[in-house]
Amino acid sequence: MPPRTRLVVALALAALAFIAPPASAAGRSVPHGWLGAQADGPMTGAGAAAFDGEWSLMAASGVENVRAAFYWSEAQPYRTLDEVPPDRRGAFRDVAGVPTDFAASDQVVAAAARRHLGVLPVVQRAPGWAREKPFDIASPPRDPATFAAFMRALVGRYGPQGSFWAERPELPRMVIHSWQIWNEPDLDLYWSRQPFQRSYVKVLRAAHRALHAADGRARTVLAGLPNESFKSLRRIYRAGGKGAFDVIGLHPYTGKPSNVVKLVKLARKEARRAKDAKRPIWVTELSWPAATGRAHGPPGFTTTDKGQATRLRQAIPRLARERKRLRIGRVYWYTWLSEARGPSAFDFSGLRRLSPDRSKVASAPALAAFQFSAEELQGCAKSPEDATRCR
Repeated sequence: MPPRTRLVVALALAALAFIAPPASAAGRSVPHGWLGAQADGPMTGAGAAAFDGEWSLMAASGVENVRAAFYWSEAQPYRTLDEVPPDRRGAFRDVAGVPTDFAASDQVVAAAARRHLGVLPVVQRAPGWAREKPFDIASPPRDPATFAAFMRALVGRYGPQGSFWAERPELPRMVIHSWQIWNEPDLDLYWSRQPFQRSYVKVLRAAHRALHAADGRARTVLAGLPNESFKSLRRIYRAGGKGAFDVIGLHPYTGKPSNVVKLVKLARKEARRAKDAKRPIWVTELSWPAATGRAHGPPGFTTTDKGQATRLRQAIPRLARERKRLRIGRVYWYTWLSEARGPSAFDFSGLRRLSPDRSKVASAPALAAFQFSAEELQGCAKSPEDATRCR
């Protein structure tokens, strides 16, 4: 058995030993599902089966919800069946006249469901045939109605009457009701038409209508807004975005944990100004990459392994304390498993790190901090040195 395979098997067995039902509600300070993590990189796409044990370790470490990218460009790369290469046609099914391959998202939903983990899909990246600019990967959709049709297809697959659950009756039925519409559209890396707000709101509104028509319990989550997120939120409201989403998404990337809460407060102020004060806020990415001396990143934001653990340990309780006052509905750490190779600072953001040669996975010091924070919120922690798993 190759070394990496032995490692994954060992991780899976160790993690499964710790999986247990959630702690009793009486001991918790946050609702079940409040704390989550991102699953991306090695855990999704080609080769992800080798890291299946990481899903069990996530569940054993206090993750109760997983955020994952669902790429429209992977699911519907072709507009018609005639465009699909003959040797690939078996992978596609007809969804409202568009050939669709759900293999990548099926893999994520199945892995999460086996561990009773909720999934928040962040739906992004238009296929070439649906983009304003066919050869620009960051181009927004040309027609919001086309994106809305894809959202209906996703609800038809993973929603209350989803075909996925009918085909996989052996899995716990972890129906998806919440859908995040795009990632960081205020950055041209993800939405090349800038300023972004008018074109994004058109797509957001179309998706919102489609989701609520397909599922009465659907929640449309605004794309996570980074940097001066409150200003981007203001632009969305001014572009007519009020009423086009159920949840505000934030990515409060900043140097100090205290400033994370400050950014949430500033977003809450914008929502009040727009007479949208009751709209919940989800922090769909929270992170401090341990990239100092390893990769370039913004000064004050990147840190060391010790600094990452310390900031995580400070930030999560702060957000939990402000949960009711600021209506913070969820928090997701970015990310669970990253490939520690650079050049991006976020390659060192993982609580678990895959070595550059992909031969081994190691836990960052921040994992222990995350585990204790999770147990503390779930009402079953003793101390960082003597933490007990919630059973």
